[in-house]
Amino acid sequence: MAAAEVSNKGVILKQFVTGCPTEDDLELVTGVVRLAVPPGSASVMVKNLYVSCDPYMRNRMSEHNEASYIEQFVPGEVIS
Repeated sequence: MAAAEVSNKGVILKQFVTGCPTEDDLELVTGVVRLAVPPGSASVMVKNLYVSCDPYMRNRMSEHNEASYIEQFVPGEVIS
């Protein structure tokens, strides 16, 4: 059976953030995703209804010039 394709929304970090993020720092983009789980896999597909931005993420949205235990987000890419 062919996998269905559905609309999918993603949040893009447009630029590094100084202080608290604002709507101007983020962009909502719409794309398409295939709803497919590999045959024989025990994987599941999850649909998120809400997305939050917590204090942990703020540090990842800031530009850092020193090494860190966690990578910063990359402007222009979907926030993982």
